[in-house]
Amino acid sequence: MTQKRFDLAVVGAGLNGSLLALAAGEAGLDTALIDRVPLASLTEAGFDGRTTAIAYTSQRLFKAVGVWDELAPRAEPILDIRISDAGHDGRASPLFLHFDHREAAEDEDAAAPMGWIVENRFLRAALLRRLQACANVELVAPDEALDTARSPDKVEITLKSGRRLAARLVASAEGRFGTMREDAGIGARAWSYGQIAIVLVARHDRPHRGVAQEKFLPGGPFAILPMQDSEPTDGKGAEHRSSIVWTERASIARRLLELDAPRFQAEFARRFGDFLGHVEPVGPRWWFPLGLVHAERYIDERMVLVGDAAHGIHPIAGQGYNLGVRDIAALVEVLIDAKRLGLDIGAADTLERYARWRRADNLTMVAATDLLNRLFSNDIKPLRLVRDVGLAAVNRVPPLRKFFVRHAMGLVGDLPKLIRGERP
Repeated sequence: MTQKRFDLAVVGAGLNGSLLALAAGEAGLDTALIDRVPLASLTEAGFDGRTTAIAYTSQRLFKAVGVWDELAPRAEPILDIRISDAGHDGRASPLFLHFDHREAAEDEDAAAPMGWIVENRFLRAALLRRLQACANVELVAPDEALDTARSPDKVEITLKSGRRLAARLVASAEGRFGTMREDAGIGARAWSYGQIAIVLVARHDRPHRGVAQEKFLPGGPFAILPMQDSEPTDGKGAEHRSSIVWTERASIARRLLELDAPRFQAEFARRFGDFLGHVEPVGPRWWFPLGLVHAERYIDERMVLVGDAAHGIHPIAGQGYNLGVRDIAALVEVLIDAKRLGLDIGAADTLERYARWRRADNLTMVAATDLLNRLFSNDIKPLRLVRDVGLAAVNRVPPLRKFFVRHAMGLVGDLPKLIRGERP
């Protein structure tokens, strides 16, 4: 028997799906959030070893929905970003590009971080607590959407438990390879980069001082992201831990992952370098194959794609999640505008406004990350020289640096209200 009719049903309670359900619920939309696993399990330390880079404007949305105050003590500000080319030995080129967070501010005293690094487990836990307190959100987990029947006036979702839900609109936040997009006949351009990202946490002797480093090695980018040390045990304080996203060609990455601890440490330290003193991995290693997925369209009858379900990009610029946050902000604003006007929030023209709003921004980032990875993930000497000279040239032009800093912070383009820190 079909129960009450929701405004929005969100399938997938990952970082994108949870945030969408919360933003929609806080804006006044009756929302169901569906996931096949118990939501509390997503907050366990062993579930996900990654961190998330939250851009400055994404932080505004987290603040607007009441999550940021809990996250702030766990979030490490990104104050500077240093980008350099490097060879097989991990030694960085003397030519580099350096971004300072103060460059984006009109008044240096009011300068804000470019972003923050937060462990996914803390982010998930804060979202879950806020979701549980939101009267407009029903958490439907663990349960699974077995069938989604979409008609001109509603969506009916049959769950594994036997329950049936009705909604005006369903959103797929299932990730890059969710079944809902395929079932709707929405194609996607997809390819593998032949790379694997090895993700781990490293501890080092010297403090990182809020500086993120991106070294472009021949096998792929090696990102060193500043982390909070939530429970320091050696008296070193809160700036001696970094999140590592180490990209290598898949064949090499698999061999690295099979190494014992001492040999893995040697390979890791060689690529990391000695600029922060002695460094070593702490805790487990995780790995993720890298590829690109971009949906041919973001909408179908009474269905919308958000986050990685619409666009999964290379982590080279750390902007993948922030694209999803902007999707969420734009979608919620479009839906609330329609509801206030007494219009159907699941109608084709409502959803088309969302698709038009987000497609250009997403396509730009898809193309940029793909090009950067292809340009830098090689050891072709003439190309290395061009790259080094290009980085140094941009570094000498303050207006260009300021533009790129503002872009990394999410301050460029047609920004939704939630991204501006306003209620939709």
